[in-house]
Amino acid sequence: MWLKLYGIALPVFFAIDMLWLGVVARGFYRAQIGSLLKSDVNWVAAIVFYLVFIAGIVFFVLAPAIEKQSWRHALWAGAAFGFVTYATYDLTNLATLKGFTLTVTLVDLAWGTVLTASVATISFFIARKFGV
Repeated sequence: MWLKLYGIALPVFFAIDMLWLGVVARGFYRAQIGSLLKSDVNWVAAIVFYLVFIAGIVFFVLAPAIEKQSWRHALWAGAAFGFVTYATYDLTNLATLKGFTLTVTLVDLAWGTVLTASVATISFFIARKFGV
């Protein structure tokens, strides 16, 4: 079950986050914290993040939601997991990096919450449709 859930959540997360990063918020991050951004992405680190984060969604959110047969659990636990994990990143950056703005912190924290809740809920419904 775990690998199937992972295989469902991975493309869902990637598609939604790439839409956000590549289209919706691309100019936002550059305008807010452009001096902190690398000119080229470290894809190894980015891919490792995605793999680990999605494993967290499956372990802490999606599998329990499937066991409970509750899309509401997927939604709210996903929101909580996204909030806590993105808060760790954003608030640490706000505390330690010159030029990391409160605006970026709040927008990114909201995004992480919505993203993770959405991925967990969409993945839940896909998993149910395929009998996982």
